[in-house]
Amino acid sequence: MKYSKTLPFLLLFILFAGCKKEKDDYNEFKKEPEYIVHPDSKHKPYFEAYNKTLQRWGVDYEELYITTSKGIAHVLMSGPKDGMPVVLLHGMSASSTMWYPNAKALAQQYRIFAVDLIIEPGKSYKTADFENLDEVTAWYEEIFWALKLKSFHLIGTSRGGWLAMDIALHSKRDIKSLILLSPVQTFIWIPPSSGLLKNVLNIFYSKEEGVNRTMETLSKDPSKIDKNYIAQYRIATQNDSLNKFVMEMKPFSNIDLQSLKMPVLVLIGDEDIFNTKQTIRLTERYIPKGQGEIISNSGHFLSVDQAKIVNKKIIDFLNSTETGD
Repeated sequence: MKYSKTLPFLLLFILFAGCKKEKDDYNEFKKEPEYIVHPDSKHKPYFEAYNKTLQRWGVDYEELYITTSKGIAHVLMSGPKDGMPVVLLHGMSASSTMWYPNAKALAQQYRIFAVDLIIEPGKSYKTADFENLDEVTAWYEEIFWALKLKSFHLIGTSRGGWLAMDIALHSKRDIKSLILLSPVQTFIWIPPSSGLLKNVLNIFYSKEEGVNRTMETLSKDPSKIDKNYIAQYRIATQNDSLNKFVMEMKPFSNIDLQSLKMPVLVLIGDEDIFNTKQTIRLTERYIPKGQGEIISNSGHFLSVDQAKIVNKKIIDFLNSTETGD
């Protein structure tokens, strides 16, 4: 009789233990910091615009706030918990929201971490200055350590492509593959072009018109770019000062390229104002496991201009590195 009375409680205990919530490795990073909860008048419009763009993310996400030696790093995380990690580095003044055409496709299989560069507009918050680009690379290493990312794929676009290359060359972590989308000043110096001249002449136009002109030079079809993202980008360019370290970004040497051990994929647009066919030639000539391709009907923003094609090429490449094909 005593056994029969205690049996239901025993079963409940077993059921509770079996349904115990899975441990969340990143729970400590999910509390919103004060600057997000109560933003000042300068940052509030930008954060609101950032959040509107995130409505186009296309897949569930979580926002992480990681304390580093230089301030708080903001990271967007999506995808299955057991998926192979993929780190995303955005372009100049673009923030992690620029991955909105790509996040859903990548997060179907992979665990993506999109990092807002702390020296640019985004949701990261800088509390200490950087002296050089080496310190920027070291800052990313702090984030990888906090997220316990010992092995991962790395994707960078535009200026983020340059930074991804620098990380791949110097990080002691296991970077399984490197994908560069229209990387700036990574393989070649920026070639002269009418599009580049158009951007230089933006100083003679209003901020709003200047942004529109910039989009016309970076995208094959600016109408494809989400209006909320353009609004966010416009605020970013208003708040951002002269970007630091641009002059430090020099093309990497052939010896650097030859030292890369991981598979490398480089994609550029056929109307990319920052790259030419020479980018692809150098990729395939000097990087041991390098392959490159020019995406038709796309500009510098190829991940927007030809999102479906680019997403498929990225995923196929990631899958091939996982299977060794």
